[in-house]
Amino acid sequence: MKWKGLFIGLLFTVLYSSGAIIMKIGLLSASPLTLATLRFLIAGVLLLIFIYGFRKGKYPLPNKREWGVLLLLGLLNTSLFVGLGNLALQTISAGIFNLFLPINPFVFALFSLIFMGKNIRAKEWMGMAVSAIGLFIATYPLLANSHATLSGILLLVLAMVSMAVGSLVFKKANLQLPNLVINAWQVFIGGVILLIPAFFLEAGKPVSLDAHLVEYLIWSVFGLSIFSMGLWFYLLKQDAIKANNWLLLNPVMGYILAAIILGEPITWYAIAATVVVLFGLYLSGNFRIRQTKEKSIEQKV
Repeated sequence: MKWKGLFIGLLFTVLYSSGAIIMKIGLLSASPLTLATLRFLIAGVLLLIFIYGFRKGKYPLPNKREWGVLLLLGLLNTSLFVGLGNLALQTISAGIFNLFLPINPFVFALFSLIFMGKNIRAKEWMGMAVSAIGLFIATYPLLANSHATLSGILLLVLAMVSMAVGSLVFKKANLQLPNLVINAWQVFIGGVILLIPAFFLEAGKPVSLDAHLVEYLIWSVFGLSIFSMGLWFYLLKQDAIKANNWLLLNPVMGYILAAIILGEPITWYAIAATVVVLFGLYLSGNFRIRQTKEKSIEQKV
């Protein structure tokens, strides 16, 4: 079981970190919002067919209150997070994108302080400060050498904020729906919302029906939106703390994948920034290296 959990965790990390890489490949064939819309509509339709077609009667439809929450989650976690992130990837590297992902818990902590009255401990503030220094180390040379744009970094920050707000909405709503149902509707609703900006901002822009587009759609729909999320829910059921710790490996795995697949250079700035960011996460208590009792939990997904 231990080795199985390790394998699943590493596989999830590879898949999750590949999101920015496959988006870079997709951008060779189409515009970012168009790509995101296609991904989520296809994935959402397939998931809904599985839930309400092949597994008819097992999964409930959302009630009136839950529809409102799912609409917000689709907007925040899917449309804005991925839409803004895809726009940012036009002018920043895939490695930088993955470096920003582990900062989301800090943004969530700040919003929890503001909107939920959650206390933030001194070591968490220290961790945020150290990680912010790490991000500055990573982004300043890129901005100075014109390898990234300020607008791209700002779009990425807005994407992280959107994801943090979505996490806050999800926590406060405390939905009783199975995770698979939440993910299916969130993905589908997000794709429908993206139709609007994609139409107004990218109508008339060329879409190349080539190998790059096929690679993007297959990997993003099945590898990311369906398979990767299935692994994520499995990890959450086993141990929520350890599951979140796998996200902290995104910078390392992201830089490795970007170097191998896209040929992005791994600079000393990138290495130093990753070390500093991970050290900030360690100081904040996000690394919880401890043994937990294995529990056999029956949960519907």
